[in-house]
Order: sequence, then structure tokens, then C-alpha cells
Amino acid sequence: MADINRDEAEIELVFPPRFSYGERVVARSVVRNDGTYNGRDIGEVLVHKGEMGYVISIDTFLQQFYIYAVDFVESGHRVGMRAKELCTLDNLPDEVLAQLGAKAGALATLGSAKPMGVTL
Repeated sequence: MADINRDEAEIELVFPPRFSYGERVVARSVVRNDGTYNGRDIGEVLVHKGEMGYVISIDTFLQQFYIYAVDFVESGHRVGMRAKELCTLDNLPDEVLAQLGAKAGALATLGSAKPMGVTL
């Protein structure tokens, strides 16, 4: 256990969690099995960059970091991730939404059961 890298001096736990339960998030990078995910080989890709998921629980690690359990519906994996590995889809800053322009409206339909404009 002595080789655990506490790679940051900042203690995230002094601030509230960056994400909330049920929030839609996107993986900022590829996530591979480091040996802690049962039933998959070490090094196997669990989550692809840009894959969307939902925060299903929030826990802590080393009394320093928040760990967000994210359910990635498309791949069927539930993976623990740090905030720096995720990006929100539900609470983007106004300046980001302004840069997206007309494409910002499409964010509301991502992850919904019925795409906008489709009638059943």
C-alpha cells in the first residue's frame, strides 16, 4: 500500500462533489481494466472516450478524492471514476453552451429513451 500515489496536494473532500446522483456525464478518456474489474482481462477497454453514463453513487478514496460510480449504459459497465476523468452534460457553463450554439439543444435528448422528433 505504500506505493499508492497521492498525486495531488488538493483535498477534494473540502468541497462538495462536482457531480450529483443521476447526472449525465461523459468519459474524457479511455478507461481500461486495472485489475479491479472482475470478469475482464487487465488492460481490456471498459469505457471509450466520449461514452455517456449516469452517476449512480458517490464515495471517497484515501480521504482525499471523490469517486463517482458511473453506469455506462451502452457498454453495460459500472466504473468508479475521478472528477478529472468526467465531463458533465447536464450542468455546462453558459459560455460553453453559447459556443455550442444550435447544437446545445441536442444535448437535452442525449441518453433519453425516445429521441426528439420521433413519435411512437
